[in-house]
Amino acid sequence: MLAKNLDIVLADDHPVVLAGIKSLVMSHDDLRVVGEAKDGRIALEMATELKPDIVVLDISMPGLKGTVLAEKLRGSCPDCKLVVLTVHEDRGYLRQLLETGVSGYLLKRSATEDLVKALRIVAAGGIYIDPEMTSKAFGENAQDASILRSGEGADLSAREMEVLRLLAEGYSNKAVAARLNIAVKTIETYKARAFEKLGFQNRVELIRYAASRGWLDKP
Repeated sequence: MLAKNLDIVLADDHPVVLAGIKSLVMSHDDLRVVGEAKDGRIALEMATELKPDIVVLDISMPGLKGTVLAEKLRGSCPDCKLVVLTVHEDRGYLRQLLETGVSGYLLKRSATEDLVKALRIVAAGGIYIDPEMTSKAFGENAQDASILRSGEGADLSAREMEVLRLLAEGYSNKAVAARLNIAVKTIETYKARAFEKLGFQNRVELIRYAASRGWLDKP
């Protein structure tokens, strides 16, 4: 069990779904729902004010779509972990949201079995992607040795490695800078240098690399 209770904001425009998610989350003593929103703009305001540990959001909502909401939350609540709970199985949504910085992507049909597990993994600094979506995120051969060896020969400095690990876990450049007590511009430099050494173009490639090295296997 985690050392502290997790404060969670839920955002979904379907009242029945919202009630079901809340009931599921609140059935665990270490999880606490501190806010509920049926509109993307309200969710943004609520999360900005309450600074929860995790925001669980749907993609399709009035006010602000989940993709836009996720991007805005990265700026207004950089330490909040973002978990998408959706019916959408489209690879484009998944890759776009991973690029934005979400730490979890879960299909609603899996919520009963996997939501709480996903919340705990994300809270511990890991990445959770619904098993049904893994191949869509990383390709059908995501576990092939050739892919797992991607970038293994790159000469990364200890600081570059540290920055990459935090970015892979979903922290924004600003949040990483605050944790390491260095300037945001310096973080951007470390990131750019590491990406160049590894030949990476986006965060999806970074997450695949992080997973292959066991960085995301948090308890």
